[in-house]
Amino acid sequence: MIQKGILMLSFFIVLSTQAQLKKITLEDGVLQQGRKFGADRMTGFQWIPNTNTYVYYTDVWTKMVSASTTNKNTQELVKLSDINAALGTKIKNFFGTTWLDATTILVSDSGKYYRYNSVTKSGNLLQEIPETGENQTFDSSKNNLAFTEGNNLYFLNKNKEKVAVTADSNTNIVSGQSISRSEFGISGGIFWSPKSSYLAFYQKDETDVADYPLLNINETPGKLESIKYPMIGQKSEKPRVGIYNLASRKTIFIQPKNNPEDYVTNLAFTPDEKFVIIAELNRGQNDMNLNVYDANTGVFVRTILNEKSTKWVEPEHAAFFPNTTSNNFVWISEKDGFNNLYYYSIEGKLIKQLTANQFVAREIIGTNPTGTEIYFKATGPNPTNMLVYKVDLKGKQTLITKDEGVHNVVISTDGNWFFDEYSNHTTPSKSVLYDKKLKATTLLESKNKYDGYQIGTSEVKTIKSSDGTTDLYNRLIKPSNFDPNKKYPVLVYVYGGPHAQMITNSYLDGANLWMYWMAEQGYLVFTLDNRGSDNRGFAFESAIHGRLGINEMDDQMKGVEYLKSLPYVDGNRLAVHGWSYGGFMTTSLMLRKPDAFKVGVAGGPVTDWKWYEIMYGERYMDTPEENQKGFDESSTLNYVKDLKGKLLLIHGTSDDVVVMQHNLALVKKFVEAQKQVDFFPYPMHKHNVTGKDRVHLMEKVLNYVIDNNK
Repeated sequence: MIQKGILMLSFFIVLSTQAQLKKITLEDGVLQQGRKFGADRMTGFQWIPNTNTYVYYTDVWTKMVSASTTNKNTQELVKLSDINAALGTKIKNFFGTTWLDATTILVSDSGKYYRYNSVTKSGNLLQEIPETGENQTFDSSKNNLAFTEGNNLYFLNKNKEKVAVTADSNTNIVSGQSISRSEFGISGGIFWSPKSSYLAFYQKDETDVADYPLLNINETPGKLESIKYPMIGQKSEKPRVGIYNLASRKTIFIQPKNNPEDYVTNLAFTPDEKFVIIAELNRGQNDMNLNVYDANTGVFVRTILNEKSTKWVEPEHAAFFPNTTSNNFVWISEKDGFNNLYYYSIEGKLIKQLTANQFVAREIIGTNPTGTEIYFKATGPNPTNMLVYKVDLKGKQTLITKDEGVHNVVISTDGNWFFDEYSNHTTPSKSVLYDKKLKATTLLESKNKYDGYQIGTSEVKTIKSSDGTTDLYNRLIKPSNFDPNKKYPVLVYVYGGPHAQMITNSYLDGANLWMYWMAEQGYLVFTLDNRGSDNRGFAFESAIHGRLGINEMDDQMKGVEYLKSLPYVDGNRLAVHGWSYGGFMTTSLMLRKPDAFKVGVAGGPVTDWKWYEIMYGERYMDTPEENQKGFDESSTLNYVKDLKGKLLLIHGTSDDVVVMQHNLALVKKFVEAQKQVDFFPYPMHKHNVTGKDRVHLMEKVLNYVIDNNK
């Protein structure tokens, strides 16, 4: 009786404790993960150039405080109200401000750029672009400002004169913007040379690219608005590189050497401005030449290296020059199976392979002033981490970040100090300062913003893929009142495609907060990074080539097997949800593994790869002419008759990434097969439903799962 009484008391205490905890709402789960529940960080951290002083934002980012490596005590340095008073601006926070020197800040406000002196509390207008200007890009001196208007490229010189670099009346000729649908690491289209003698830019001719209609319902009558959308196997854009000479005011153009629809990407000027290095990739994306051109004439000089593959070659990083007085550069390549760093001369001689890691180097983040040490992000042996290493020009590699997790590092101008902000499974956020001997000093450690709330637990484990040998990482979220003696339904959240990794060693393990809300509704939420996903190397990612969805589904079914092996999982109540590639995976699993899942919700799904864009799609599937069997095998339209569970399809009606033709064609097939499905459009939303409407989206998704998975 006494023992029974103790058990009852313990149960009562647990219930009482839970009753006192606040609950996370679904709106919190969708909108507040990075706001109310966001960890304390040194937001906006940056080193003031050529000093040992650093700054960051406080008071809702309206004040900037400073400290130094010798005196960690902070002091107020700049107030936003002082800047607004001096400049007549209405800036609401410090985001986008940059320190130019020990006293000068570059400030922007609605297309106007100012220099502000933090000592005299005065400033002046530096440049102002037109209201219709976009893609603004300063040169290194912060005097010349390039920008686009419509399809043309301009710049404002140091005398604030507007100079037209291009003047094409044909709107199919687009200059200074991102090309190739932002693949191959492309994030913009404007490139100043180091000393501002040249302005290089991408240009694309979209004349032969098909127009694709999107319906604008906000006008009366509704209006069709066309975008250029290059579909797999059809005509593509023709890219080239323009180089404008500021002295002669003339532009030369560099065409692809072999085919006008080849890709030109990863553009970089050499430090002496004599050469431009450009990666040219064939349209088939399996043959890449790294070419050198004369920056003044555009004349081809030499090919430094060539990479071929039976699957694909994907250059994503421009040549990196560690020393401003040398044209020797570092090239990132995964030709040995993982992204590694190679040191080349401009003549094409491999001086040294700097790293030979069996894990992925993600990106170069900087170098010391003499260019003898290069700092880069890499996963390290555990691919859920993102660590920072340094390597010297002889190949000696050192791990800078000492704790496992996902790190972001900012290096001081003199290369002697490293600011590191990271999180991991048990750490919401920690800010650390390392000296050159890698001695660490903690500057800030965030409290857990979820204290006082009912929130479940997450565990990360590995299982074997369907090949029987490869480890796959998975994450299982359990409710706060988890009872191992109960049987729980499961929501499987899936992405499954390349260039994405769902499970990371960060706080909440890479999960969205709404998943923890779903767990509190009595669910387990499971995610598995199958073969094809990011940060695992070429063999792991390229297992999907030519047969999208096949190995991915087999791996996801191994996840289902694992779930069903757990005594607390109700194997008859599994649901699956995903968006984009995850929408493709969701529809594929519901149709091709019809007995596995009772409910599916697919958002923005690719349903037949022949309707997807060339740059991404042809890398992984080739063309229908080359791989019709693969396209037929992966098309969800061919399996509609096999649907057994409840399926909700969702799409933004203005989606310019996965056009709505995918979903409507699938619905048409379901109608023809006399199969009932549900469909919900989000009018005027693009590929993702954003803003407050995202709460509506997740309520629609999760309620559909809960209501139909009983």
